[in-house]
Amino acid sequence: MKETDSDIIEEILRGGEHGYSVLLQRYRARVLALTTRMIRSREDAEEAAQDAFIRAFRALPAFRRQSRFSTWLYRITYNTALNYVNRKSWNVELPEDEIHESADEDLLSADARLEHEEIAAQVQRALSHLRPEYAMVLTLFYLQEQSYEEIAEITRLPLGTVKNRLHRARREMRSYVLRNYAYLAST
Repeated sequence: MKETDSDIIEEILRGGEHGYSVLLQRYRARVLALTTRMIRSREDAEEAAQDAFIRAFRALPAFRRQSRFSTWLYRITYNTALNYVNRKSWNVELPEDEIHESADEDLLSADARLEHEEIAAQVQRALSHLRPEYAMVLTLFYLQEQSYEEIAEITRLPLGTVKNRLHRARREMRSYVLRNYAYLAST
């Protein structure tokens, strides 16, 4: 049986050290995806992700469980990445990392895996051309599977603003895809 986040947190609060690595393993890819969307420099995004985990682990005794652990962690991650963005002048560059896949690659044929990687790279390119606040809400909604309400809590934006940004992000993403990949529709 898979341990719940609450079980792991209880273990950590009782002095167990193993829970830290379990939570890190469970959320590392998602935290890194969020920081990468906001910061867009892989190296700086990794640093921000590490900093977010350190902050979260230090604040773990203050976690009140009024929301899911993931929502609380993403809020810390969002604030940490926002601090990085505000502190530095960033050069916007395309991150070369892949979107983290949930499919078991061992089950995919070589052709299917190649096609999946190509699609992931195209989505990555499209996200990198969106305004950071749009890329961030798309990442939270589709890749992190957060609800509108959870995104509002993470970003501290009104629910209506979250819905509006998500709508605009979808529209911009669709426009980008149609402009840059229209040839696919004709084949």
